[in-house]
Amino acid sequence: MNNLKPEEIWRYFKEILEIPRLSKHEEKIIAYLEDFAKSQQLDFKKDSSGNCLITKPATKGYEDRETVILQSHIDMVGEKLPDIDHDFSKDPIEAVIKDGWVTAKGTTLGADDGIGIAASMAILASDRIEHGPLECLFTVDEETGMTGAFGLQEGFMKGKILLNLDSEDEGEIFIGCAGGIDTLGRFRKKTREVASRQVALKLSVEGLQGGHSGDEIHKGFYNGIKLLNRVLWNLDQQFKFRISSFSGGKLRNAIPREAAAVIVMKADTARELSAHLKKFTAQLNREVLPVEPNFKMTLEQADTPALSWKRSFQRKLMNMLYACPHGVIGWSRDISGLVETSTNMAVLRDENPEYIELLTSQRSSVDSAKQDIADRMGALFSLTGGEVKHSDGYPGWTPDTSSQILKISEKVYKDLFGTAPEVKAIHAGLECGLFLEKYPGLDMISFGPTIKGAHTPDEKIDIETVDKFWDFLLAILKEVPARK
Repeated sequence: MNNLKPEEIWRYFKEILEIPRLSKHEEKIIAYLEDFAKSQQLDFKKDSSGNCLITKPATKGYEDRETVILQSHIDMVGEKLPDIDHDFSKDPIEAVIKDGWVTAKGTTLGADDGIGIAASMAILASDRIEHGPLECLFTVDEETGMTGAFGLQEGFMKGKILLNLDSEDEGEIFIGCAGGIDTLGRFRKKTREVASRQVALKLSVEGLQGGHSGDEIHKGFYNGIKLLNRVLWNLDQQFKFRISSFSGGKLRNAIPREAAAVIVMKADTARELSAHLKKFTAQLNREVLPVEPNFKMTLEQADTPALSWKRSFQRKLMNMLYACPHGVIGWSRDISGLVETSTNMAVLRDENPEYIELLTSQRSSVDSAKQDIADRMGALFSLTGGEVKHSDGYPGWTPDTSSQILKISEKVYKDLFGTAPEVKAIHAGLECGLFLEKYPGLDMISFGPTIKGAHTPDEKIDIETVDKFWDFLLAILKEVPARK
């Protein structure tokens, strides 16, 4: 990346790739930011949640401008391909340049939101960029619950304008986002001992695209948990087997790429089931492969477990998973093409011997609709005998088309590139709604370079758009109005 432009951003992004920074484990990146601030002789402070703020005075001639907050989150999603040996707690991200994109070797890249961190640092370190007073806010744990934004202290920052550097489509300015809530179902297992002479098979679905459960929920990608349950449900209509374990997905905000189940049965049943599955898979391939070209379903022998689920529990859980909604629930009536409400079947956990858990994530730009779909999920789980728990959730960000910084940024973009940017709301969650609760007067927009495949090992960032993002950001800083 040494030869990429703008050199200022890529130099810091390269350094950030060396630092482990999974959500809730941001100690090393925080220390890195503090050391950076000291080296630049800039003020640094940290609040009780771990959020960091680095401030920089205005450059000469810009002292009367409004203070601008540049905001990015310092944590990243850690996802990798099954055959990749990578420890996110200590190993650096290995970046690769391919066809105009920067990506990683079989893992998430962390451009979400490492590129925002790098941009803020490049401006803080520069002695040639013109700007008014700056506050660079680096929040923790955005990806697994926005706890940094929830815990942001009132009075921690002073700026009236906030530029959120956490969007993923160059040429688009975002002025609103969906709120979200998680709904967890916990189902008490009913098990029995596996009879003698039973054999075990492991059935796996893998190779799906997955994707961000906000940005890509409308694209029709298959859900690994839903797809494997569909296969098991259909097999259960013809064959006698028992599920011993069933799990899939890893993250609340990612569409599951894979799932696996271990099933037990008599040996002759296993042979019949295997032959039937080949025919069923051939049918399924015709449906799935046009959308998921890397989809693969495998059946292999497994060690015979001691316990399996009772048939009554098995059928009840499979019926619930089959009926459980996933994907777009409703489209916005106000903004064409915007998903209003969705739900993501995110993680099926089968690690505890006493119960199995299903974690789902709901989003909506309408608070009442968000609560409605969360309540529907809870009602379904209750009907299946599950214990239901909802997270606190986070608010959406209501668009403000009269925003002063929006009007400035629209003009700046058109002057720079000759075309008008698209002004949108996003179905993904941003921290902006939470910032408004603590700082009601903030004037905010969100923008960034183009990132594809966020939250998956396919994550990549478009090199050319980073240059445009940089020019756009610096031009906005020059046009920030004077304090009133």
